Amino acid sequence: MLLSHERSVLVVVDVQERLMPAVHEGERVVRNAGILLKTAALLGVPALATEQYSKGLGPTAASLRDLLPPDAIVEKLHFSAAYEPSFMNRLDALGRDQIVLCGSEAHVCVMQTALGLRALGRTVWLVADATSSRTPANAEAGIARMRANGVEIATTEMVAFEWLHRADVPAFKSVLAHIK
Repeated sequence: MLLSHERSVLVVVDVQERLMPAVHEGERVVRNAGILLKTAALLGVPALATEQYSKGLGPTAASLRDLLPPDAIVEKLHFSAAYEPSFMNRLDALGRDQIVLCGSEAHVCVMQTALGLRALGRTVWLVADATSSRTPANAEAGIARMRANGVEIATTEMVAFEWLHRADVPAFKSVLAHIK
């Protein structure tokens, strides 16, 4: 099944200022999450972000905060956002059935959110190159477990071009500029 910008929601999980320096290739995660947020904005894909215990881990990375609507960030204490009523209320209100996830850490909050959403019957895509953990082994194990449990694995460019669907749409050149 292909992604549709009309059916998708982008969820950025816990890309927080104090956590990202410890995350393996954290700059890549922030950069690719930014590309996804810019593409989502161009194509009308709603975006949400979660923050795990922001008092300790800090807010969402500033470069991403600037790309999010003011009310898009949801604080959580559960590792899985699927168990946070405030997050699920926001997600359900959007009325979209394709959930595109990225963030950190792949083997904890991202995985638990993905598996929790799958348990609720949601279709979930993980953007692997916009996701990581403190160690590569943990990231790989989290991605493998998500794949084994029915989560579609994609890359930033796969998502962007599936959302675009065609090269002759007005947003194509702008999206291409973000990717390059």
